[in-house]
Amino acid sequence: MKIRLLLALVGLAVSFALPTFAQVDPKVDQQIRALITKWDDAFNRSDSGGLGALYTDDAVQVNVHGTFRGREAIAKQFAQHDFGQYQSNNHVLKVDRIDAVGNDVRVTGKWKCAFHDIDGKDKHIDGHYSWILVRQGNSWKISRVTADEGIGY
Repeated sequence: MKIRLLLALVGLAVSFALPTFAQVDPKVDQQIRALITKWDDAFNRSDSGGLGALYTDDAVQVNVHGTFRGREAIAKQFAQHDFGQYQSNNHVLKVDRIDAVGNDVRVTGKWKCAFHDIDGKDKHIDGHYSWILVRQGNSWKISRVTADEGIGY
């Protein structure tokens, strides 16, 4: 009898915890996927300003080049590293998960792109990313980003 009560309590606790990570509404899912497409399009045009516009004013991005705070710093990082130093292109974001977290949305997945190495040779690299998105007005903006770098292929 005590085991049944314990199992019921555990089940109840789990059911209260689950809504903190929930699937997003299909309309929101579509909006998020459109944002991801805009991000890849801006990246592949080497448009650091266009990328910056997709972030909140106080966004934070952490990647292999460091931690960048604010929309302007993030846009500058893209201009200097990705488009200046590495001449990155053919960027593709793949979504693995889109989860509602309170009023925000967490997106996780994989990325890949091409770039020129120091010898001018084309290389490919990939990795994983995680975004936290917040609603601003009628659109979603990127608030927090972490991205790692995998092994080039």
